[in-house]
Amino acid sequence: MQLHRIIRRHSRPLEPIPTGLVPVLPVLPGIRAVLLDVYGTLVISGSGEVGTSRREKCAGALTAALAAVGVAIDGDPQQEVNDYFSTIETFHQQSRDRGIDFPEVDVVEVWRHVLEQMAGRRQIDSALVETVDPRRLAVEYEVRVNPVWPMPGVRECLEQLRRRELVLGIISNAQFFTPEIFPALLGASAEQCGFDPQIQHYSYLRGRAKPGPAMFQVAAEDLSQREIRPSSVLYVGNDMLNDVFPASQVGFRTALFAGDERSLRLRAEDSQVDGLSADLILTDLTQLPDCLAP
Repeated sequence: MQLHRIIRRHSRPLEPIPTGLVPVLPVLPGIRAVLLDVYGTLVISGSGEVGTSRREKCAGALTAALAAVGVAIDGDPQQEVNDYFSTIETFHQQSRDRGIDFPEVDVVEVWRHVLEQMAGRRQIDSALVETVDPRRLAVEYEVRVNPVWPMPGVRECLEQLRRRELVLGIISNAQFFTPEIFPALLGASAEQCGFDPQIQHYSYLRGRAKPGPAMFQVAAEDLSQREIRPSSVLYVGNDMLNDVFPASQVGFRTALFAGDERSLRLRAEDSQVDGLSADLILTDLTQLPDCLAP
């Protein structure tokens, strides 16, 4: 089964929750590339961000996801939820021990490990470890714990940016299923939506997540090869720490997307964002094209 069809089948319209922030919309001259976050920016995220669902809602989702791939567990599903989160933390700690400050997992490997633990406790037949597709299991679980829907105005915004022949890219904390959101909910691949295939940086591919600078540094290097300076790049995201801070550290201009209360993260308590402000504050994606000088 194509994974984007699973996402589409389980997706239902979501409406953004107003944040009450006042837009700040100066016109920025000289922008040649626009890079965007996915969760909470391009799409409404039911949990606010990929990988942030509360544990208490996860047991039912896990049971349903396992059933969707033909697995019935013998025991308490909360044990498997605990295994899932503890496996992520174990993998994170292993990465930290190798000197990676902000690690990311590949969720496929996490699910393989969880299935092996279930088989070891004889909660499932050991043969299922080899026959169950962990990619499908990951998607079946994700659609239940973190439903997504296109942010209002996303199609219009991307179309206008594409018409201006700007380089469009993505920097996102994400998993392998994140690019599948585009055909599932927008009816076109990320590339067909205008995103340059060479400027799409997803955390699971690098084992490094925001707010670490790695993906931003690589994007800056990619763009420099096209003679696009950091000051000519605008990064758009919904989190002052994960998005605005690292983007500003590599010299990008920044836009805080404040279009949905679920995912807006001002991080007022974090000293790293003290005195930091974004160049733009957007409350609707359709505001973005008018902030870029022709």
